[in-house]
Amino acid sequence: MRILLDTHVIVWAEQEPKKLGKIARGLLEDRKNEILISPISTLEISQLVDAGRLIIGDAVEGWIYKATKNLQAITAEITHEIMARTYLLPEDFHRDPADRVLVVSANICSAYFMTADRKILGSKYLKTISALK
Repeated sequence: MRILLDTHVIVWAEQEPKKLGKIARGLLEDRKNEILISPISTLEISQLVDAGRLIIGDAVEGWIYKATKNLQAITAEITHEIMARTYLLPEDFHRDPADRVLVVSANICSAYFMTADRKILGSKYLKTISALK
């Protein structure tokens, strides 16, 4: 199974794994699954660190490298197709561009999207996995 991680899932997996549900942790640990991390999440983490809303104790580049290695994840591509479809999502979808890019990325690369975001979990646009279960 391919699983693209929402930004908060990456942070939780690296810094607060107890926030993840038992099923979510199991899926992340199962080496049969292909775990994907988007560069958009690196951008969001950088923004959070810069704003003082996230403390990671390392430079973002090193932290994301370590998180990617720990999760045995690969980098999800960001393509022109993904960017072009980002604002083709329904009007009532998240206005946050990062969430939109992540959702479209998961859809295009045929991956489940692991998140705790209730609005995304309820979306009929893609296959989701609750990070809380």
